[in-house]
Amino acid sequence: MNDISSDDIFLLKQRLAEQEALIHALQEKLSNREREIDHLQAQLDKLRRMNFGSRSEKVSRRIAQMEADLNRLQKESDTLTGRVYDPAVQRPLRQTRTRKPFPESLPRDEKRLLPAAPCCPNCGGSLSYLGRGYRRTAGVDA
Repeated sequence: MNDISSDDIFLLKQRLAEQEALIHALQEKLSNREREIDHLQAQLDKLRRMNFGSRSEKVSRRIAQMEADLNRLQKESDTLTGRVYDPAVQRPLRQTRTRKPFPESLPRDEKRLLPAAPCCPNCGGSLSYLGRGYRRTAGVDA
């Protein structure tokens, strides 16, 4: 019933280790490509921002060369990952570092810091509101 020998098990383990090493190497290669694509995209954006002045022709040629390199790398990356290349759909760029706004459905917690005196303690002038501040809470009581 059990026709598997220890040599077969050893060979299977060896093949599995080879395949895992190959997968790891390919994943490393793919991540290097993605990093290179991100780096080229950042350089390209920087060059587009500085595309003015007397040396703009040199910058324009460099931009064109970098765009060609970027497109080539993106196509290679798409073939490695199995993604379908669609020129109408822009590749996702790096994540933005800004926070998303809270949903409008969250309750607002309005705090008013009222002064101790109705007038300015230094000059005696009247006080007025500078603005309103809101803090939205995610339903967590502090």
